[in-house]
Amino acid sequence: MKLSWFKKGTIYQIYPRSFNDSNSDGIGDLRGIIEKLDYLQKLNVDILWLSPIFSSPNDDNGYDISNYCAIMPEFGTMQDFDELLHKTHERGMRLVLDLVANHCSDEHEWFKEAKKSKDNAYRDYFHWSAPAKDGGPPNNWKSFFGGSAWEYDKDSGEYYLHLFTKKQPDLNWKNQKVREEIYQAMRFWLDKGVDGFRMDVIPLISKREGYPDAPNEGFRKIIEDVYANGPHLHEYLREMNREVIRHYDAFSLAEGVGINPTNAGLYVDHDRRELDMLYHFDILECTIVNGKFEEVSPFDLVTMKKIFKKWRDAVHEKGWLANAMGNHDFSRMVSRFGNDKEYWAASAKMLFIMQATQNGTLNIYQGDEIGMTNIVLNEISEVKDVQSLNFYNENLATQRFSKDLALEMINKEGRDNARTPMQWSDELNAGFSEHDPWLKINPNYENINVATQNNDPNSILNFYRNVLAIRKKMEVFVYGDFEEVAFDHPELYIYKKTLGSDKIIVLLNFSSNPQKFITNFQLPTNAVIINNYEDIVITEDKIHLKPYQGCVVRLE
Repeated sequence: MKLSWFKKGTIYQIYPRSFNDSNSDGIGDLRGIIEKLDYLQKLNVDILWLSPIFSSPNDDNGYDISNYCAIMPEFGTMQDFDELLHKTHERGMRLVLDLVANHCSDEHEWFKEAKKSKDNAYRDYFHWSAPAKDGGPPNNWKSFFGGSAWEYDKDSGEYYLHLFTKKQPDLNWKNQKVREEIYQAMRFWLDKGVDGFRMDVIPLISKREGYPDAPNEGFRKIIEDVYANGPHLHEYLREMNREVIRHYDAFSLAEGVGINPTNAGLYVDHDRRELDMLYHFDILECTIVNGKFEEVSPFDLVTMKKIFKKWRDAVHEKGWLANAMGNHDFSRMVSRFGNDKEYWAASAKMLFIMQATQNGTLNIYQGDEIGMTNIVLNEISEVKDVQSLNFYNENLATQRFSKDLALEMINKEGRDNARTPMQWSDELNAGFSEHDPWLKINPNYENINVATQNNDPNSILNFYRNVLAIRKKMEVFVYGDFEEVAFDHPELYIYKKTLGSDKIIVLLNFSSNPQKFITNFQLPTNAVIINNYEDIVITEDKIHLKPYQGCVVRLE
């Protein structure tokens, strides 16, 4: 396998609106990120990924772009961005941007022009269709955020497609002019020195001919079979690589919505020259039965093991994956997969041991390095996320759920959990801003914050720093071949990894109970590389793990 800087690197995702506010308006900004570059360098991350910073009316917090080559004014100026890019590179880190190419904002000039008339030059930049025979939407497609995926335009008597909010019309990639507009925007940023793109919902850009009705199946299946993996998708991705990516020392990371292990190779097989890597949704959605909120299943460790193995096997020696267990669209990692109450610190550290020893490019979401948890929003007025609000309003209108139950579901799975402002200190507004922040701050900031953990050698923050320093030196963490141990154990995750002469074993207890595991191999007690407790008890043929204990041991 060809080795490269972005495979071994660690990506740190920044949600700019919630990271750090430099001008006291309650909204994070580019200069706020500049102020924290030394913190990020000390964390030992290599690549900064910024969620969208482009001009946007913020219907979906920047994922509705009105100008691909301009900075959102509340985030700063182009000069601020240039300084951020320069100072990031100066510290030996890279910077990647979030490319939202499936859709834009209805306030983009392209869409404003397209609405003027059916024969406008920009009309074919989007998907338009006449009403169905009953005068309703052209088909039964549903938006990711609830309701129909079609919005009626009374001036022209046609519907336009929006797989997300009605202010996010889908772009028509069959139009070569659209593709070239996107490529030009990519070149604009790459010519500045940007190091690549995380590509938002990129598997959705090719639509199925004739917009056929979706079958009466679960929404996840509809995404995979109807919205994603369209007929010209790989043709477009090869063109994007040929026309743009391969001309720069940059990489492309696909948000793998709708991709499964069977077709993953079509996206990231090196020989196909489409995308450099993808992160899939199977781990992020392993507790979600069909769609968010109402169909949630308990976390099951064996299911997670099977997912990791299935995806490793799918791309082994052919392609590359990014390893993500949290981002801006899902509730907090330690609240979902760990124990954010009795074993908050231990489980946060244990989860990171697992993540750091899985193959692939490691992704960290801001705040996970200090163990930030889910928040409780007490009133619907405190909810900001459009997906959560649409869910709440739809279900109240149909009386499917009560107000209290709907809000309880939002608190468990809603995207605001990951978007609460970064907790820098126990001072006013968690040190994020001197102004009331755009989104409620988690009240536990007084105990969970960077300042408290910075000089504590046993903190989650310093654990992350130490593990990342070790990972940089030990390529077996990134590239090692797996050998599963006790695969069907419901509370222990144990695996060996080998790369050349380097061999390690990873021991993880995913429970609040002490665990005793009988081994058939010798485990040296003096070769512990990483441990989230002060010690580990190893007898002649047994390993004793404390609640949520995790460790990495070098094998001979």
